[in-house]
Amino acid sequence: MGGENRWQTVKLGDVCTKIASGATPRGGKESYRKSGISLIRSQNVYNEGFSREGLAFIDAAQAESLSNVIVQAHDVLMNITGESVCRACQVPDDVLPARVNQHVLIIRTKSDVLDPTFLRYYLLSPRVQCELHLLSSNGATRRALTKAMVAQFEVVMPHIQEQRAIASILGTLDDKIELNRRMNRVLEEMARGIFKAWFVDFEPVRAKAAGATGFPGMPQDVFDALPDSFVDSELGPIPKGWEVGVLDEVIDVNPARRLRKGDVAPYLAMADMPTNGHAPDNWEYRKFGSGMRFTNGDTLVARITPCLENGKTAFVDFLPDDTVGWGSTEYIVLRPREPYPDLFAYCLARLARFREFAISNMTGTSGRQRVPASVLSHYLLVRPCKSLLESFGEVVRPLFDAVSANMRENRVLASSRDTLLPKLISGEIAVPAEAVALAD
Repeated sequence: MGGENRWQTVKLGDVCTKIASGATPRGGKESYRKSGISLIRSQNVYNEGFSREGLAFIDAAQAESLSNVIVQAHDVLMNITGESVCRACQVPDDVLPARVNQHVLIIRTKSDVLDPTFLRYYLLSPRVQCELHLLSSNGATRRALTKAMVAQFEVVMPHIQEQRAIASILGTLDDKIELNRRMNRVLEEMARGIFKAWFVDFEPVRAKAAGATGFPGMPQDVFDALPDSFVDSELGPIPKGWEVGVLDEVIDVNPARRLRKGDVAPYLAMADMPTNGHAPDNWEYRKFGSGMRFTNGDTLVARITPCLENGKTAFVDFLPDDTVGWGSTEYIVLRPREPYPDLFAYCLARLARFREFAISNMTGTSGRQRVPASVLSHYLLVRPCKSLLESFGEVVRPLFDAVSANMRENRVLASSRDTLLPKLISGEIAVPAEAVALAD
């Protein structure tokens, strides 16, 4: 390993004050609360960072039973069982107070000897991930790491000042990535908020009916063309002149896309389908075999449990021009017809009511339930006026364009980080003395 003569090898247990995993509170999932003390599980721990998706909560009494696994600021968490084994991250301060269950290991370093953020990056380096995965296999049918394995695992590290400098360099890239992610969440929430206000809650029409002369964010001529009263319908009161219809009257469900068997094309795996946000972080090129095909402007909805319940949904805007991509047979592809803008289908698919409708119509055996595409075709929705649809597309498109630009920047930043990480962690690239001095 380059530069290793400047570094020392230690066993992780010798430079940590705590290595421990927790347990599931008595009663399992049924005992979780809507708020309280965070219970961190394996689905929250990713190499890319901590995920709040599916974060569970427990009460004070349950937390007291897990008092030996209180998560502290800067702790490194590692998944130690199953398919997610070896994933590691640190927890944002706003998730605390927190505990971990039996699938997650707390690694708390002696911070004056081993910087915790340096350790996280060290554990994420490709060579170390490979070593950990080999260790977790160990001839067993289910991959797992034990406390003893982790305590005996060897870490090669420079002096603490250089550790902190390395952590700062890599952390700066990750901080920018996280800033872009937060910005993207805000931008998408704005777009989805506009969709709900205009097409679900009918706020502009209600405002006009109440005597308002305009509506924030809506062009004046579009507002002037809106009706100013409501009529009854099977979906409840809707704006006068609008109609109730079914989804496949305005949106093509699983439209035909041409891709020949053996063609190499962009492939989006179900594992990479986002649960929040419209764009996946990763995809790859594969030879087409069997799966759903899609193009830019399509919306993808996972139709199988638990992916549907978890909200796996994507808007396709990452393909090269005039390219057909493909993915799981468990996707449903939605494509709006004119004058509906393409983002209409995505915002619709993100509605809680839409997902609840799909979930309530799932069929099949336990654990393999799925919603038929034909059922979604009959989902009831309100058909608004053309001018409002066109205006919606014009208003939200810049928001999604900004999200896409941030995603592209994040891929460049992540690529730079992933290139630097193994070289810095191994000592192949020396940290400038100025950076070390600043980190001291």
